[in-house]
Amino acid sequence: MQGTWLKLCASAVAIALGLITEVAADPAAADAKKSEQTRTRFVIGIEKPVLFTISTLSNPNRVIVELPDVKVALPNSDGGKPVGLVQSFRGGQAADNRMKVVIDVTEPVVVTASGIEKSPDGKGHRLAIEIASADDVATTKTKSAKKLAAPSGLGASSVQPPLPVPAVSPKKKADRSYKPVIVIDPGHGGHDSGATKHGAVEKNVVLAFGLVLRDKLVKTGNYKVLMTRDTDTFVELDDRVAFAERNNAALFIAVHADYANSNARGATIFSLRTGEYDDLKGSAKGALVKNALSSPRTQAIKKVGGEQEVNAVKSILDDLAKQEVAATQDRSKLFAGTVIEKMGDATEMRSTPDKQAAFRVLQTAQFPSVLIELAYVTNRKDAENLKSEEWRSGVADSIVTAVGNYFNHKLAHLPM
Repeated sequence: MQGTWLKLCASAVAIALGLITEVAADPAAADAKKSEQTRTRFVIGIEKPVLFTISTLSNPNRVIVELPDVKVALPNSDGGKPVGLVQSFRGGQAADNRMKVVIDVTEPVVVTASGIEKSPDGKGHRLAIEIASADDVATTKTKSAKKLAAPSGLGASSVQPPLPVPAVSPKKKADRSYKPVIVIDPGHGGHDSGATKHGAVEKNVVLAFGLVLRDKLVKTGNYKVLMTRDTDTFVELDDRVAFAERNNAALFIAVHADYANSNARGATIFSLRTGEYDDLKGSAKGALVKNALSSPRTQAIKKVGGEQEVNAVKSILDDLAKQEVAATQDRSKLFAGTVIEKMGDATEMRSTPDKQAAFRVLQTAQFPSVLIELAYVTNRKDAENLKSEEWRSGVADSIVTAVGNYFNHKLAHLPM
């Protein structure tokens, strides 16, 4: 049985003999119908061992074989009827006098083995390619078929793309990706009701708002959102900060409602007072020294460089602490500014909404934090807003936008 010649050469006639039987399903599994459908061996006759490349494509599904200018022979076509995974094939001369063989396959495939081997009659060579169903490889992790012999050592390095993996939905990909942790801290709770007026109880309205904000942030798929409390429970102030620190928060949002003896109304955004950041530098340095310079480490440093070396390390830690606090301060200021800008589109704001204070929940160097006073329970209109689901939703949307703007800013991505 004579194959289809791409270049006629009388000395290469023997190469084409018997090729049509090779393109049939893998002989090692010829009696297994499923194997025939998922694994096929294709053989190309060549006049001599050569370097080659093999790649796979999808849409349409193909295997592409590229060779130098060498005489080749292909099997006879079976009238367009698929044989194993092979639907059809063709070959010809490509650019730069290179030969290209295109194998159309019935489904996405993986090349599990390829190599140059001697023809059975010993009068020529052939390039044998074993292909398998990509689904079969991905789902069953089938081991590659036995490697083909390449006694000449040529053609051993074919181009093979990575094995395909099962398709993953965009949602699952998003779930696996890194997500900054945002901690929402609804104030008060339990026995501590907070401010109360006009039917608005602070512990209740801020919890209701916090839950809405959490759900909207989670829905974006961009963040991991935690709450210091999601029920009517009381949490100590230090425990709220410690919770965020344990969970490596990237942002801390405390939510409260305000009280005034006047008819004041509107939202206020608090960040930590500048003087408090100066104090944090000392405590941050102390924490770094405690963690980095345990007694055994200090003694080891002294043995190498004496007390002078220990002081040098402490100086480095001091600089690191100052940088950490400065970065936290800058980030808190940045986030407070974008919250004010976006909340102003959704609700009434104080005439000067950007405030500083020494609230305990803001006193940390590990992450930027703000305290949002949503509105005044002592103002009748504000109190009605605090109890309104529509108002909560609109204001929460504005904060979600502010959070997105913050994390899109380069400052949020700089190392601490």
